Amino acid sequence: MKAAPTFIDLFSGCGGLSLGLLSSGWRGLFAVERSPHAFSTYRHNLVDNKKFNFDWPSWLPCREVDVEVLIKKYSVNLKGLKGKVDLIAGGPPCQGFSPAGRRNPDDPRNKMAENYIKIVKIVKPKMLLLENVRGFNIPFNGTSGNDESIPYSEVVKRRLEAVGYNVEYQVVLSADWGVPQLRPRFILIAVRSDIGINWSPFITLKENRKDFLLKRGLNPNRPVTVKQAIDDLKVSNKELIDCIDSDVKGFKQILYRSPKGGSRYIKLMRKGMKPDRMPNSLRIPKHRPEVIDRFSQILTESPKGKSLSPEIRAKFKLKKHTITPLCPNKPAATITTLPDDILHYEEPRIPTVREMARLQSFPDWFDFLGRYTTGGKFRREMCPRYTQVGNAVPPLLGEALGELMFSAMTSTRVSRREGVQNSVSAKRFIG
Repeated sequence: MKAAPTFIDLFSGCGGLSLGLLSSGWRGLFAVERSPHAFSTYRHNLVDNKKFNFDWPSWLPCREVDVEVLIKKYSVNLKGLKGKVDLIAGGPPCQGFSPAGRRNPDDPRNKMAENYIKIVKIVKPKMLLLENVRGFNIPFNGTSGNDESIPYSEVVKRRLEAVGYNVEYQVVLSADWGVPQLRPRFILIAVRSDIGINWSPFITLKENRKDFLLKRGLNPNRPVTVKQAIDDLKVSNKELIDCIDSDVKGFKQILYRSPKGGSRYIKLMRKGMKPDRMPNSLRIPKHRPEVIDRFSQILTESPKGKSLSPEIRAKFKLKKHTITPLCPNKPAATITTLPDDILHYEEPRIPTVREMARLQSFPDWFDFLGRYTTGGKFRREMCPRYTQVGNAVPPLLGEALGELMFSAMTSTRVSRREGVQNSVSAKRFIG
């Protein structure tokens, strides 16, 4: 039996994209993540528990590492992988491209895509998968010239084409793939031109959508709503216990019991869990009485699913611009790394980490490690649980992309010798 195709995950975060790839049959080689907090979550869930097929190389410590350090310190080892890796995947840090931020073309985090390309040039994998915010595909309105008049996606595309890849990209809506969150994401897929895979990945992806959702028990005609995703995690009418996984005393969590009914989506997230096994990260946020009163009024007076109007913000003397009460009957808007950006649709509080994870399509068995939140001078240094969840690629979207690329790789008799062509029609990959 042939070994499963292999991938490297750059800028892996806590592992949302890797989880999707591993769940769709890929075999992991290693992941690169600079945050020790995010990497501890990654290693705990995807490497140490032996649930998935991982072949971590002996030359790379299984711990956090910066991509620039990887290039400088392990360049010889990376060169040894040339032509032997099937896929490099990753989501370079995106804050400089995000429409929700300042869209600064000079943000140093934008340059992480350059490091992605450097490693691609060294390793020359057969396929590439790059994920980012939709702003990656929007031109900067800068004045300094250079490449600011075109979207950075086109700059990356041209550079990858120059080193021998056929490149396509598109903005994909996460909600179309069972994720209870709109979360439009820029997706770039590239295939090394000398291996002869001739296909239209995004046409094939769309054609596979119905079967993908039906196999997971989800309705392809209606998106998963917030209520369908997190209704079993409400605090109301639940027994509360001391939080069992918090490094700060005094917090409570629900005593979770699986609902007898429950939505199709909840059943999917609970798959592989015993009925009364509790997921972690259930700590209930603590709010002052006046904050709870304010949230209660907001839930009564403000439309669900829309950011608070200037009038509502002025009434409650809120300086924060992006506060959105969740709408129970629709997918959530894109969740961020800041938990106080959204309010529960029914209870006067911000969501728990586990509720945020459900909205991202992380299964309940997936544990998040580290502190729940940070602030002040530690905000730039630490990657707490809320940030890990907010930064992640939704695993269900990753799984859909993983299945697409796995099918292309395994259905094609890709030559191990450079230069041998073997074109395959995209029809081979459908179903």
